[in-house]
Formats: sequence, C-alpha cells, structure tokens
Amino acid sequence: MIFRRLADGVLLLHLAFLLFVTLGGWLALRRPRMAWIHLPLAAWGVFVEYAGVVCPLTPLENYLRQRGGEASYAGGFIDHYITAVLYPMGLTRAMQIALGSAVLALNVAIYWRVIRKTRAARVVRSIPG
Repeated sequence: MIFRRLADGVLLLHLAFLLFVTLGGWLALRRPRMAWIHLPLAAWGVFVEYAGVVCPLTPLENYLRQRGGEASYAGGFIDHYITAVLYPMGLTRAMQIALGSAVLALNVAIYWRVIRKTRAARVVRSIPG
C-alpha cells in the first residue's frame, strides 16, 4: 500500500514538473527570480524530449508500482499518461521533438517578455525625479 502511494506521489511530482517546465516562465513575469529555478528545469525538460531519454522519475515510479504489486509501464511519462490521451497511436520521435520545440518556443517567448519588462523597470528606476 505504501509503495502505491509513493508511486502516486511520484506521478503527481512528475505532472507538477511537466507543468512547471511548460508554464513556469509565466511565474518569472511576476517574480523574475523564479527564472533561476525555472530555466535549468526547462532546459532539462527540453533536453529529455530532444535526446529521447527517459526522465529519472519514470523508472522510480515504475519501481514503486512494481513493489506495490502493480504493473509498470513501458516508455516514458509523457508517452504513458499524456500522449496516450492526445495521440492514441503512441509517441514517435518526431512528436517528442515537436513537444520539446513547443516548450522551448513558449519559454523563449515568455522570457523575451521577462527581459523586456525587467529592462523597462530599470529604465524607469534610473530616471531622476
């Protein structure tokens, strides 16, 4: 029972990580210091998609599920939980690169806004008066 709960916790952590990698740049618009946390994690997420490697959270979840008497799954988190819903035929290499590119493009656009906002704030602060 404890292993199943731990596996579910890893699943929730993995989902939170995926959402943070994808949308965490929006937090940096409000709090630019969040970029120091978000950028390395977003880079990792894009790397995983481009390189086609399995995130370390996936084998951990599978291990915990097996220890809890459940079946593990083949492939990665996105393939099993996300792509299975969005793309019933399964995750292809091209889809992985497209997902990585979408995350990268979204975050580049967001951080472009963060940089513009930060520069504008510096200009306003530097005006005497």
